[in-house]
Amino acid sequence: MVSSKYDVFKTSLLAIFCLTLLSACGEKEDTHPGQPVTKREAIFKENLRTFEAMGLMVRDREPYSPKEFLKNAEKLKDLSTQPWVYFTPGSDYAPSRALPTVWQKPEAFKQAQEKFIVAAAQLAEVAKSGQLEQIKPAYTQVKESCAACHHDFRAADRL
Repeated sequence: MVSSKYDVFKTSLLAIFCLTLLSACGEKEDTHPGQPVTKREAIFKENLRTFEAMGLMVRDREPYSPKEFLKNAEKLKDLSTQPWVYFTPGSDYAPSRALPTVWQKPEAFKQAQEKFIVAAAQLAEVAKSGQLEQIKPAYTQVKESCAACHHDFRAADRL
C-alpha cells in the first residue's frame, strides 16, 4: 500500500514537472500594440508554405504543374514585399527571432530585403515560361537570398 501511494506521488510530481517544462517551451504571445512580430511572422510562414510548394516540384517530389507553380511564384512575389514594414523600432521582443543587426545595420538589412524581393520577382517572371529547367536556378536564387538573410539577421533559436 505504501508503495502505491509513493508511486502515485512520484507520477503526479513527474506530470507536474513535465507540464511546467512544456509551458516554458511554448511560444510567447505577442501582446504589443499592433503586434508587429506576429504580423511579420505570419507573412514569413505564408512565404515558407508558398515556397515549399514550389520546392516540392523543383525537387521532383510532386509532379510539376506549370500553372500551379506560376500561381505560387506570383503569390511569393506579392508576399516578398510585405513583412518589412513590421520591423519597426522596438519590435525586437520575444517571440521575435530578429537579431539586433536588423536595427544596428539597417542599410544591410534593406539590401537583404531587396535581394529577396528581386529574386522572388525574377522567379515569377521565369515561371511564366513553364520551363522547369529554367525555373530551377531562379528558385535557387530565392532560396539563397532567404538563407543569407537568416544567417545575418535571424537567430537560430528563440531566446
